[in-house]
Amino acid sequence: MSFVVKDLVKSYGEKVVVDHLNLEMDGPGVYALLGTNGAGKTTSLRMILGMLQKDSGEVFYNGQPMDPKSMNIGYLAEERGLYPKYSLIDQLLYFARLKGVSRSDAMKRIKHWSNRLELDEYLFPPKNSKGRAPKPKLADQLSKGNQQKIQLMAALISDPEFIILDEPMSGLDPVNTDLFKEVIREEIAKNKYVIMSSHQMPTIEEFCTDITIMDHGKTVLQGNLNEIKKGYGRVNLFVKCESNGVMNDSIEGLIDEAGLTIVEKLPSEYHIRVSGEAQAMEFLRLLIDQNINIIRFELREPSLHEIFVEKVGGYIPTAEEKEAEAAAKEKEGEE
Repeated sequence: MSFVVKDLVKSYGEKVVVDHLNLEMDGPGVYALLGTNGAGKTTSLRMILGMLQKDSGEVFYNGQPMDPKSMNIGYLAEERGLYPKYSLIDQLLYFARLKGVSRSDAMKRIKHWSNRLELDEYLFPPKNSKGRAPKPKLADQLSKGNQQKIQLMAALISDPEFIILDEPMSGLDPVNTDLFKEVIREEIAKNKYVIMSSHQMPTIEEFCTDITIMDHGKTVLQGNLNEIKKGYGRVNLFVKCESNGVMNDSIEGLIDEAGLTIVEKLPSEYHIRVSGEAQAMEFLRLLIDQNINIIRFELREPSLHEIFVEKVGGYIPTAEEKEAEAAAKEKEGEE
């Protein structure tokens, strides 16, 4: 089993929003598609799903051209996609029917996911003191986080083999974020293909083995996340010292003496950039020679957040590019 995207391209006039995207999954797992707003992530996902016509390129699943219409795919869109004035149960039954799930099976799954996602009070509220069932809840009566839960339920109600999650943790509080993570882990354990797009880098590091970072439609970094980090080396040094009568400016003087660069300064801790382990050990010896009490001395690889910022954080689009991007989004909405 495999999933392959080959040379996917999408343009609006002269504006190329996806420029020859390639990615590959050799088997079930989680793949991350990353980028700033306007990088082309959602456009790419919509082309994979067949929701948006591609200019060129191919998508394969298990060695055959991927046909989303004949596949059981679960899609959690970044934008809210619920009908605000229809009952939640009716909407979930409708989404299940679109995927070929019978009404009886759909109700069983709705009850399962309602309990799992802690939505019983909205989907199956208890009768009042007079024995009457309250009116069904409408989508616009729910909080943003609970609407996201309903959309996740709609994405999973058909027990899909292939799942696409576009900003799945958006609008969630910490408790519900952990709940979503548990559900995603359960789906991963079922050997499903999952593509995730998110701005929450710690979440990506937690779930994804392979990543693609896009910047203005182009792929700027791609590969196995662990191998990418190893390629950077252990260049981030975190040092925390007891004052012990030593002033911060004295510590900073030692950092300067060692030829190191301060990335971030906190009241009692420094994030320092080093060339590697040898330079870090030289600085450690310098601190010991000065009889400075060391509380923390940690050398590690860069985080995904740091790699992401390095790759795409410094680019400032021109006014013309902003106008072209806005026009592209408007055109995409029309399609």
